[in-house]
Amino acid sequence: MSTDASASAPASVAADARPARSDRSSTERLTPDDPRLSFDGVTGWSRDDGGDGGSGLLPLRMPLDRLGTALSPTLARLARTTAGVRFAVRTDAAAIELEVVTGPGGSPLDLRVDGVLVHRWTGGPGRHRIAFALPAGGSRPAEVEVWLPHLGVTRIVAVSLSGHRSPPLAVDRPGTRWVVYGSSIVHCMFAAGPSETWPALVAAERGWRLRNLGLAGEAYLDPVLARTIRDAPADLITLELGINAYLRGGFTARTWGPAVCGFVEAVRDGHPDTPVVVLTSLAAPGREEAVNAAGMTLVETRAATAEAVRVLQRLGDRALHLVDGLTVVPVAEAGRVYADGLHPTAEGEHVLADRIGAELERALPEGGGAARQRSVR
Repeated sequence: MSTDASASAPASVAADARPARSDRSSTERLTPDDPRLSFDGVTGWSRDDGGDGGSGLLPLRMPLDRLGTALSPTLARLARTTAGVRFAVRTDAAAIELEVVTGPGGSPLDLRVDGVLVHRWTGGPGRHRIAFALPAGGSRPAEVEVWLPHLGVTRIVAVSLSGHRSPPLAVDRPGTRWVVYGSSIVHCMFAAGPSETWPALVAAERGWRLRNLGLAGEAYLDPVLARTIRDAPADLITLELGINAYLRGGFTARTWGPAVCGFVEAVRDGHPDTPVVVLTSLAAPGREEAVNAAGMTLVETRAATAEAVRVLQRLGDRALHLVDGLTVVPVAEAGRVYADGLHPTAEGEHVLADRIGAELERALPEGGGAARQRSVR
């Protein structure tokens, strides 16, 4: 077991007039599927230990039953990672304790109170009991939000609250439901923590309900992912497309554009009027004009993606939008934004959040992107 209670500066708090109700020394242990833990970014739960003997429940960001149709063990493994998965509870507890089983991956676990990051825990694979003091000190109910590691598999055994006067409550989630699909650019390999990936930053600033379907190295337009997005509740959908297809040479000039059209049209079967934003590949210095194994350059792949979108727009899809990845990260800025010539640094995630977030707001119906509940700091 491990315990970690390191923290940044506590969040500011305000008084609350709730009457005292229970003994301050009380501890309440919640199972992960307790309705008072408001999960977001999930579609269900799995008790499957994944073959590694882990216990607890695994929150799923996509259904697992049809993943075999992709014929990719790597995709099946990545589908179990908890990118974008978080839960919140409204409580005046003085401390929260998490019992979790974490797999390899190395990304931290974040805890935010009223939108402010107060703890970031980094631990290795294994079963952990992690205790966090809450900065409000039990003085008033606050929204406590836990972001699970985004690069690994995390199972939850229990969540315990202690030192509270009033019972924990579920947190209302009224915001725009946003589904984002893509490669490691969406999975966010070098983010400082799971709540500071660019999709998390975009969602938190605007009060959107994020569901992250980033799959590092596996964004190949698999039909199972098109069906997953088709069946997911969504008010906004973002598809980051092209870089995996180019790097692995998985599509030719003949097949890539039609595959993009087919993926978007499959999504449209469940979301005929939902705004869909296609984001083409960001800049990749040294790769822009290099010919891949399928005979395409990245420039050509990006152009084919854009042409597929324009074809669907000409056919009448008025809710389909195109964002050129070179306007998000131009070649000239890549050295400042990237850690390795391809993936954004921790600071680069904030650059992407500012630029992509502004583009997504423009895609929503008037007023749909205007609500900004809080900023992530």
